[in-house]
Amino acid sequence: MSFAFAQEDAEDEVVSAINTTPLVDVMLVLLIIFLITIPVVVNTVPVQLPKERNQPTVTKPENIVLAITKDGDIFWNQVLVPDAPTLLARLKAAAVKVPQPEVHIRGDRNARYEFIGKVVFACQRAGIEKVGFITEPPARGG
Repeated sequence: MSFAFAQEDAEDEVVSAINTTPLVDVMLVLLIIFLITIPVVVNTVPVQLPKERNQPTVTKPENIVLAITKDGDIFWNQVLVPDAPTLLARLKAAAVKVPQPEVHIRGDRNARYEFIGKVVFACQRAGIEKVGFITEPPARGG
């Protein structure tokens, strides 16, 4: 806030006026920034995003459940798989079955994406058509 003193007429009176020039400058800068950025935000590629579905998984005996621990150990239906080539060989053997079994991947919350990505890649190489991820449903507030 700035104060301007009156001229000779009234020596004791103080004239207070708000200097709005800095406010106007800031508002004009903000207006220009918004005018430049809004077209960038509005112009996006139109895509149809999938709707969230939360359906319970129907586990069939022929389905393969691959569990991945936080250390990268892979378990095939609760049996430890020693290495990646063994996993690939077992997946290739399962891929030729009719009907082809689904692979359900249960990754530990603290597992690195690398470990899960290697299992998905092995499923692709083996020719598995259906790969799903098993998650826990969110806790209901109550």
